[in-house]
Amino acid sequence: MSAMSSGREQRMSGAATLLGLAGLLAASGCRQQAAIEHSPTPVRTALVQMIDAGTNNTYSANIQPYQQVDLSFKSSGYLASIKQVKDADGHIRNIDQGDYVKKGTVLAVVEEDDFKQKLDQANASLARSQAEHERAVLSFGRISKLYAAGAATKPDYDDTNAQVESTAAAVANSQAQVAEAKIALGYCQLTAPFDSWVLKRNVDVGTLVGPATNGFTLADTRSVKAVFGVPDIAMEHVKAGSPQRVTTEALPGYFSGHITSISAAADPKSRVYSVEVRIDNPENKLKSGMIASITLGGGHPNEKALVVPISAVIHSPDVRNGFAVYVTDEPGETTKVHAQDVTLGDTYGNNIAVLSGLNANQRVITSGTNDIKPGWPVRVIP
Repeated sequence: MSAMSSGREQRMSGAATLLGLAGLLAASGCRQQAAIEHSPTPVRTALVQMIDAGTNNTYSANIQPYQQVDLSFKSSGYLASIKQVKDADGHIRNIDQGDYVKKGTVLAVVEEDDFKQKLDQANASLARSQAEHERAVLSFGRISKLYAAGAATKPDYDDTNAQVESTAAAVANSQAQVAEAKIALGYCQLTAPFDSWVLKRNVDVGTLVGPATNGFTLADTRSVKAVFGVPDIAMEHVKAGSPQRVTTEALPGYFSGHITSISAAADPKSRVYSVEVRIDNPENKLKSGMIASITLGGGHPNEKALVVPISAVIHSPDVRNGFAVYVTDEPGETTKVHAQDVTLGDTYGNNIAVLSGLNANQRVITSGTNDIKPGWPVRVIP
């Protein structure tokens, strides 16, 4: 009996140990799950604002080169030289970002010795093929005369004729090899395809380059484009070819352009359509990366509007075909959010009016909306 009792006690003790371990693992899992669920998601926010609803909507645009290219190498080898220019203080340096180059300017040169040797070999092969072809032609001429006089056989005539054709083909092949070697030698020089500004230089003397190695990024800014986003309810004011004024804070006055491109589909994240305005820029006053303003018709005079950024609007989780925004529950860097259903109105540039559901000075989430759900904690970043 004592032995049986001892066995039962050992089994009970083992079961208790297993239950204890299971409890510890479950508790650990719960703590890990809680840590995952309560990890704040980084987001950006904006205040709900009351603005004057004028007769025009102003959009923020980005100035970009109308033509930009990444200039790559086609011949492989070590970079032997880079275009030299004189600096403002008179020192000689490699061409670099901010320098202007004319069409056809040699920007960089790959070591040419190997390619020159291949060209010499191709020329030698061509000379040999031409000499053999000339001998074949002379031989065929002699045999032709003998064959006409009955002093040569038909096989002799056919053999010399075939030799002429064979050596002619060898000459053509050698000529193709020479042309190919000349092209490869020419590709050792990387040249500017148009008058342009150097935006970036990615190589130095001694760099090992090959096909598709990006050496320079060039931009032609004689014409530029102002790119901005327009929501669907304001697309009625956007027409291809229509004249458009563009202003910048950096430069006085305005620049005239025309709408040249309208995207066929809205951006899936920002839900706006990309529009481009082409502007002539012969004096290079407009620089790539400048921020510009473009005004389109719309709105209502003598009215106030409560607005939020368009990027804050999401599809309502509760109302079918409705809209909502994520609102922070309390001030501070770390807080929780809830979804607030809203009724939307007109657009005002990159903002949209909220007719109901929000009050001024509430704070809404503008980025990171795809990564959160109602009740989740967030961390507000600048």
